[in-house]
Amino acid sequence: MNLTPEQIAAAHKANLETLSGLTSQALQSIEKLVELNMQIAKQSLSDSMSSAKKALEVKDIQQLLAHQAEAVQPMAEKIMAYSRHLYELAHETQASFTKSAEQEFQEGQRKMNALVEDWTKNAPPGSDAAVTAMKQAIASATNVFETSQKAVKQAMEVTQSNLQNASKATSAPSKTANKRK
Repeated sequence: MNLTPEQIAAAHKANLETLSGLTSQALQSIEKLVELNMQIAKQSLSDSMSSAKKALEVKDIQQLLAHQAEAVQPMAEKIMAYSRHLYELAHETQASFTKSAEQEFQEGQRKMNALVEDWTKNAPPGSDAAVTAMKQAIASATNVFETSQKAVKQAMEVTQSNLQNASKATSAPSKTANKRK
């Protein structure tokens, strides 16, 4: 089986388009991460200045302890919110890359199946075993890909569940502290 220059050029063009799409997706994710970090930096600066001003107004140890206690819980909540945003960004990026990978895999599988079908039509008599082996190899590759995709999705679900549980655990002391006030 020989590939024509046109087929090679088309394959290179398709690969370049895929690379361009993935690079664009990665840059969009980086841009979102930079925006998130800038928001966090601005908010942290504002919070630090506000906290410093309150600290300068402290007159006794009781006020200092109260001021420190007030600062801790919002900080934990902000860290959890930041973690959620990072997770969402990572999940979004992973989903986008997974979709691209699935499309590429399906296209490759379609081409491979067409190639095998073409090959089997022109195969010499007695090559049934080779044809069967080729088809089994393709089926095995498909199975491995699907299994790995399921494992990645399951890992993302576990991560999301853990993040939600951690968020609930962080917000529970906040609710208790707000009820005491």
